[in-house]
Amino acid sequence: QVHLVESGGGSVQAGGSLRLSCIAYGRSFHLERMAWYREASGNGRELVAECSRTGASNVADSVKGRFAVSGDNDKPRIFLQMNDLQPEDTGTYYCAIGQDRYDYWGQGTQVTVSS
Repeated sequence: QVHLVESGGGSVQAGGSLRLSCIAYGRSFHLERMAWYREASGNGRELVAECSRTGASNVADSVKGRFAVSGDNDKPRIFLQMNDLQPEDTGTYYCAIGQDRYDYWGQGTQVTVSS
């Protein structure tokens, strides 16, 4: 059974930083991509950043210049460095992994940014 374990969420003031980590285990992964989504109260789930095992990555326009995503060539892990956090970044951040689509999801980690 596949499990994704996220860590690194928390509460910060505006302008602060957090680093999220996620690792997938339970089977072998080779070509899958990993991603971070977030869900704010009352809103749908939004793609924040994604990363392939080859190193290709992209981040959403809403966080470009503030967030950076990175992966691990050897293990199914993904990291999200979040700088200059703003109140609108508040939400539950979910890690996902998949090849053609994101099949497996973590339980989410809460990020709260106060003004």
